[in-house]
Amino acid sequence: MLEIAPKKSILRKILLLSDTHSHLDETILKYVNLADEVWHAGDIGDLAVTDTIKKMKPLRAVFGNIDDDKARMEFPLHNRFMCEGVDVWMTHIGGYPGKYNPNIRDEMLNNPPKLFICGHSHILKVMFDKKHNFLHMNPGAAGISGFHQMRTMLRFEIEGEKISNLEIIEIGKR
Repeated sequence: MLEIAPKKSILRKILLLSDTHSHLDETILKYVNLADEVWHAGDIGDLAVTDTIKKMKPLRAVFGNIDDDKARMEFPLHNRFMCEGVDVWMTHIGGYPGKYNPNIRDEMLNNPPKLFICGHSHILKVMFDKKHNFLHMNPGAAGISGFHQMRTMLRFEIEGEKISNLEIIEIGKR
């Protein structure tokens, strides 16, 4: 009798950033090098940012409200994908638990992901949505444009259905 071995989980190290607004520096690139994949939650700015990252690591991204037609042609408004056993939904303007963007609220109720990611606010926020039973992440802003004081990113690992080792990375003052 032929036995089929279960699919082995692979540990994926993810770097999550948002709101670069055309800014990319050596500190960000250092963390890109340490990741297996980079996810960008919009407001990319100049596509030189994502072009540089793509040369180094696999990239998943969405466009944001400041992004031009070139970015909107290359990246979607919503990016829903599986990473290992984790259903991920990434969009730029998503809101947060209790205050989700009305344009996505119905889909959120009917088909919730396991991990919901957005940017836009420039406010780093990680919280579990108990009502919808998923993890919400906003990495803050990695760029130097905006009202935020501290530039931030998130780093975490996904293995199978498990999200672990979440780390806040403070890049420095804007």
